[in-house]
Amino acid sequence: MINQYKNILHTILPALMIACLFSCSKVSEYKDVVSTDMTKPDPVTNILVKNEAGAAVITYDLPASENILYVQATYMINDKVSRQTKSSYYSDTIIVSGFERSQEYKVVLRTVSRANVSSDSIVVTVHPLEPAYRAVFPTIVVKPDFGGININVLNAKKANIGVITVAIDPVTKKFEIINQNYTSQDTISYSLRGYDTIPKQFGFYITDQWGNISDTLFRTITPIYELLMDKSKFASYSLPSDVRTGFGWVIENLWNNNTGSPGYHTDQPIQPLVWPAVITFDMGQTAKLSRYTLWDRGIDGSGNWLWQAGAPLSWTLWGRTSAPVDETMPSGPSAPGVGETSPNGWINLGTFRLPAKPSGLPNPQYTNADLDFWNAGFSFNFSLDLPRVRYIRFQCLENASLTNNFFNMTELTFWGDPR
Repeated sequence: MINQYKNILHTILPALMIACLFSCSKVSEYKDVVSTDMTKPDPVTNILVKNEAGAAVITYDLPASENILYVQATYMINDKVSRQTKSSYYSDTIIVSGFERSQEYKVVLRTVSRANVSSDSIVVTVHPLEPAYRAVFPTIVVKPDFGGININVLNAKKANIGVITVAIDPVTKKFEIINQNYTSQDTISYSLRGYDTIPKQFGFYITDQWGNISDTLFRTITPIYELLMDKSKFASYSLPSDVRTGFGWVIENLWNNNTGSPGYHTDQPIQPLVWPAVITFDMGQTAKLSRYTLWDRGIDGSGNWLWQAGAPLSWTLWGRTSAPVDETMPSGPSAPGVGETSPNGWINLGTFRLPAKPSGLPNPQYTNADLDFWNAGFSFNFSLDLPRVRYIRFQCLENASLTNNFFNMTELTFWGDPR
């Protein structure tokens, strides 16, 4: 492990991990009540230990005294860092956590009175199970992606972890942190892009909210070539089954490099109603697509449309290389899978879903973080196994309001290899 970037990590842990420290530690609230009773309290008795991943739950009996304020546990989580955890008089349990590895640790328990007088020490031995950050490390899988690398990690316990990526800095000539992904998701998959198609060495390790760090996995990866698709070549390619345009929000607005209003809008409601609704366009070039970003109508002069109204909630993209043939696109359980074709030769490029609102607030409420998330657009990867395509059909399966009789969006951007 390289001490230089370890030190950096300890100084830049984001607010998410700091918040997790307080939410995951067992520090019960207590009031510092002043007392003149300077009697040394008795220690806790009848101690039981339940070992958990990177932690231990200690239960005990409190001494029969109303002068007790809290129980304090003091312990080392590794060779350098000491922690203290407190539990109020109203609890018979204290959780000690953040241990670096699965081994024996000594925990010193003391009862503390309202006059801030401590009892004699009781030393308890705990043997936590393997910490989450160590259990997660062997699951790291990295592979080449378009313009970069793809990182996959399994976090079965949904622990608060950080997936850290390092690479040689061209200035310092040392490994430096280039990305930090802090999450509690169980399945983690994301890509880092912006790299040339030449071999490059990367390192990956896992950290937790207490600053513990796993070993580092080093891999030399050659990113796959990709290019921003040239929107000047895009054009509408309306087919008989395509939905009609509404409000003058024409399909060409989807590639005018304006992520705000106006964008594209169907009739509202679609007349006659045919659902799922489909639109078709020509990219003007054949390419092996790698990813795309979709922007939805946000906050404009007519209102707040975040996670509501006509934003596509779920949709399927279809593609083909040869001149389009019209058909009613299949949907539902019997539809072709990704990479498979419809009866008239449209290839299923994937079914996608609008990400959930980060805050979880009900509509129309939102936070600034929600708004930033929405305005950044939603990015999705295509399977690396898909063939080259030129023509695209966007099939809206559900809209965010679940009226399922119209949809709208403001911009689509694609990347791929058109060579």
